[in-house]
Amino acid sequence: MYFGPFVYVLHVQLDDVEPPIWRRLVVEEDTKLPKLSRILEAAMGWQGYHLHDFQVGDGVTFASPDEDSDHAIDERKITVKQILPRVGSTLVWQYDFGDGWEHTVTVEAMDEPDPDVRYPRVLEGARACPPEDCGGPPGYEHLLRVLADPSDPEHDDLAEWTPDGFDPEAFDVRAHDTAVRAVR
Repeated sequence: MYFGPFVYVLHVQLDDVEPPIWRRLVVEEDTKLPKLSRILEAAMGWQGYHLHDFQVGDGVTFASPDEDSDHAIDERKITVKQILPRVGSTLVWQYDFGDGWEHTVTVEAMDEPDPDVRYPRVLEGARACPPEDCGGPPGYEHLLRVLADPSDPEHDDLAEWTPDGFDPEAFDVRAHDTAVRAVR
């Protein structure tokens, strides 16, 4: 029987967006929360210039001590193993408080690490991350509706504002895996 250390297989899904935008990734159990946030940003495709926090259970929040939260626990002291102790454990990772992007993170498995693999890793996923600052789930829904209708009066402006080559259906596992493995 294996007793650790473990790597955690996490399923990350962007809440309140249909069809779902999700990632499956593997992280080491001793990953501290600031690094986990950078990993989640890279896995999802966020640029990383907004504030974030982690919420567990009934109102327990972990965040950077620099953020405007008097009631948050310092995330720098907490590891994945501590905040997600078992298979089935969940948390909500919020990115960009203005847009309110919430992601549900669920532990799918706790496995023995492969000595030939460098972690973290992205295993799979679906759909592109929304563009930064598009207004959260309602704004993203509006953006997609307008981009799909060239006759919409806002179409040209929003098409120009949207990042070049943006395809909401696209997901490149290699690109996301490379980005995640570059996180230090």
